[in-house]
Amino acid sequence: MAKIQYAATGRRKSSVARVRLLPGTGKITINKKPLDEYFGMEIVRREVRRPFEIAGCEGKFDVVATVCGGGFTGQAGALRHGISRALCVADKETFRAPLKAAGFLTRDSRMKERKKYGLKKARRASQFSKR
Repeated sequence: MAKIQYAATGRRKSSVARVRLLPGTGKITINKKPLDEYFGMEIVRREVRRPFEIAGCEGKFDVVATVCGGGFTGQAGALRHGISRALCVADKETFRAPLKAAGFLTRDSRMKERKKYGLKKARRASQFSKR
């Protein structure tokens, strides 16, 4: 018998999260590690759990995710986006409206600006000196 699972992809900055939701008890596994072990900061862990709080389905789904690229805040944002999308795949009528109102279904398009030639960074020029 095949298991029921809902898959989605979330992105933030240069991070990509492949998320699978399985009916379960609320266990979150990221890159084969539990959530508390993978993310050290409580704020980042809360950010990952927020879609479940807003949708009102804490403890109903297990999350198995693979995350690559970026730093820990970008990865947490990608996970949040992926979990929100997967919840919409699971039950569109119930979960879509509150998640959309919270802004969790919109891909955050802010990226690091590229470095330009003649400058030290994207916008930082070398210091001007009269002499």
